[in-house]
Amino acid sequence: MDENGPLPPSEVVRDRLDRHLRSWLGAWPPSGAVTVVGSPRRRQPGWDGVVRPFAGVATPQGAVLSVAPERVERVQAGGAGLDDVLDGVPDALDAPGAVVGRGVFRYAESVPPFEPVGEWVPAEDPRVPAWLRPFGGQVLVVLDGDQYVAGVGIKRHDELGHELAVATEEAWRGRGLARALVARASGRILRAGGVPIYLHGRGNAASARVATAAGFPDRGWMILGLPTAT
Repeated sequence: MDENGPLPPSEVVRDRLDRHLRSWLGAWPPSGAVTVVGSPRRRQPGWDGVVRPFAGVATPQGAVLSVAPERVERVQAGGAGLDDVLDGVPDALDAPGAVVGRGVFRYAESVPPFEPVGEWVPAEDPRVPAWLRPFGGQVLVVLDGDQYVAGVGIKRHDELGHELAVATEEAWRGRGLARALVARASGRILRAGGVPIYLHGRGNAASARVATAAGFPDRGWMILGLPTAT
């Protein structure tokens, strides 16, 4: 993979994102304040083999909530506003007591200039820590000799939507490794025809700083989901 080739124009990246969300959720963009759509994807395992019966993305213009087709009417009955509908989702999906999580959804259209760090290795490489191995394919890691110190994995939701996850060993934090790794992985995804996605908790200031520095602005979008058994 050529990591030095030209990046796609922003409009191409946004088209990729639209197509990914349309496939992953069942509809995109939102047709109103709350669009509830039935999708067979909610019965199928995700990138990690886990079935997620509910998924959603909300923007300042509206939200798309994705459930199995037979659950659409029950979810729609929760109300007209997003908060009311989300409050009713757990009962509508036979998960009483659960709470719909709301995180920050970011995507990148470009890559800021960073000195490239890390090396791409197979996820099964013995130097790769256990948390990175389930991502499969290649992962981007920084090594101190043969010792792992930081790395990025890619959750391949489909051919277009590739979500990044990053972690740095505590003793190596504060050196800019995470943001440089995320930026490099993002550039590879963009050049390979995908759209890089970065999700984090709303209260995770450290992750927010990494995302912003790596070219993933906060556009006011949210990722919505229910806890899943693993």
